[in-house]
Amino acid sequence: MEQMGQFDELIHQPIRLKIMATLKGLPEDGQIEFVRLRAIVGATEGNLGAHIASLEKAGYLTMEKDFVGKKPRSRVQISPLGRRAFDLYIEYLRAIVDRHS
Repeated sequence: MEQMGQFDELIHQPIRLKIMATLKGLPEDGQIEFVRLRAIVGATEGNLGAHIASLEKAGYLTMEKDFVGKKPRSRVQISPLGRRAFDLYIEYLRAIVDRHS
């Protein structure tokens, strides 16, 4: 039996939804730099960091920190769990549309 979509309160928050949609749009092993993600979702550094921390705690994404020369770099990547959670959330939304079409 195929699992039906489900509402995910964690993903449903608008900034986290933008984060997850952006990450889901990357190639399977793709990463995006924090500063680029911040520009895409239109959040402040602190706000984005807090949302990323929530998603990371749930296991939906990972953050990798390293240095390019002496400059710190943070990159974010969706996890397999996050990819599946986002897919289920989209199925949930599609089911709502289908019921009302």
